[in-house]
Formats: sequence, structure tokens, C-alpha cells
Amino acid sequence: MTDIKINMLVIDDDEINVFIIKKIVEKTGYAVNMVSKNNGQLALDYLTALVGNKEPFPQLILVDINMPLLNGWEFLEAYEKLNMPEQTHMYMVSSSVYENDIEKAKSYKTINGFISKPLSIERLTELLRLITP
Repeated sequence: MTDIKINMLVIDDDEINVFIIKKIVEKTGYAVNMVSKNNGQLALDYLTALVGNKEPFPQLILVDINMPLLNGWEFLEAYEKLNMPEQTHMYMVSSSVYENDIEKAKSYKTINGFISKPLSIERLTELLRLITP
């Protein structure tokens, strides 16, 4: 456990999944400020506002693929065109079992990996450990 506060953004339209991730975050023992957005457009607006207001940027972003308005792929396309901070660890988190989705995620320079749902306490702890010094 660490006293360092980690900012985390979850981009997922499934309220149950967001709730589960929140509960998993609590069980990791890390101090996490978790914000969730239910589509890629709301996430882009949120991140752009953070940069514009010089507020702390999330160190960890979890992105679902299938969402309304702006899905995960469309979010990534738009995100990579913006001048966002480089220190973010971003992962695709999806229930997709299609190999082409896993390979497609690898093609984005901003994506650090692909995680199959459901997210486990062990996997999230591992991600948070990567972020903290």
C-alpha cells in the first residue's frame, strides 16, 4: 500500500462493470481517485478540460471497446490526435475474445495492453504497482 494518490479514469458504459472496478480498486489498498465516463466523447471532453485547466491527468486509463456515441477505437483515434500527457498508462479492457481486437489494440501507441473482462484484483494491483514509484 502507498500513500500516493493515483488518478484513474474508467471509460465504460456498463454501470455494473464500473461498480465492480470501483470495488476492486477499494480492495487493492491503493489510494485511487477513480472517475468514470460512459462513452469516449465524454472521456475526451473530460481529459481535454483537465489539460486546459492544468489539473492532474490520470495515470491509469481503462477503455472499453463497445460503447455508444464514441466507442473505444474511436476514442483512441481522437485521443492520439490530441496533445495529451505521455505519462499515462492506458489499457483496453473488454469482454471481446476476438484475436483481431487484441491485435488491433497493440497497433495503438497509447495502449499498453489488452485486458479481458472481468478485471481481477491481482491484475489491477499489478497495474497500480507499475504506476507508483
